[in-house]
Amino acid sequence: MFKLDGKVALVTGCGTMEEGWGNGKAISVLLARQGAKIFGVDLSLEAAQATQNIIEKEGGDATVMPTNVTDTVEVKQMVDACLEKYGRIDILINNVGRSEPGGPVEMSEQTWGDQLDVNVTSAFLTCKHVLPLMEKQGSGSVVNISSVAGYRYIGKPQVGYAAAKAALMQFTKTTAVIYADRGVRLNCVAPGLMFTPLVERLANKYAKGDYEGFVAHRHQQVPMGRMGDAWDVANAVLFLAADESRYVTAQTIVVDGGIISATR
Repeated sequence: MFKLDGKVALVTGCGTMEEGWGNGKAISVLLARQGAKIFGVDLSLEAAQATQNIIEKEGGDATVMPTNVTDTVEVKQMVDACLEKYGRIDILINNVGRSEPGGPVEMSEQTWGDQLDVNVTSAFLTCKHVLPLMEKQGSGSVVNISSVAGYRYIGKPQVGYAAAKAALMQFTKTTAVIYADRGVRLNCVAPGLMFTPLVERLANKYAKGDYEGFVAHRHQQVPMGRMGDAWDVANAVLFLAADESRYVTAQTIVVDGGIISATR
């Protein structure tokens, strides 16, 4: 099940700057293990190449390049490069995202705009360039990585991130309906509190660098008693990318250990 042989997956945010498994790295490696050819992009070429090296050492096929997916010119270059290399795009994973602290009073207008750009405009731009290709092919699956922050307040003042991730889910639903009769599916995965290398950076932003205290608090916030990890996200993405979910569109799979269903 969930085999992706012969499919090409374009993954944005495919690298992880720190050691360990971030969502983009785990998604890319898992899709490659299932047979997909991976075209991965990241702001950091070094991070993207680290993911590429893992895939190629396991016998997979991966190509990477640096790309700022908030820039429409670079997005078109990315899509053109993928087509030149592999000839098609069957799967698009919009994985980029960033959280900055602040409410509407504390957050600068520049930061607000940047949050919208990286968390939702990036998906708009990739879809603008990729959806016509998928429609022409007669098939395609787009998976956008949102967040439970788009559903509820999860303990951090991150109004820009929360608003953008909520917008991403509605963007996905609306676009999925538009393309439902064209053979193209769009869905979201909404991770909760995940134990990835990003947590250290979040601790610096939201907990004054108290990494151990921040980690313990995040574990306590989850009804299951622990954070998930990047592979929990990747497994949900695989389901939505694969043909086994061929009748699933305009949906969001929440991967959060029960957070948005709880009152704590």
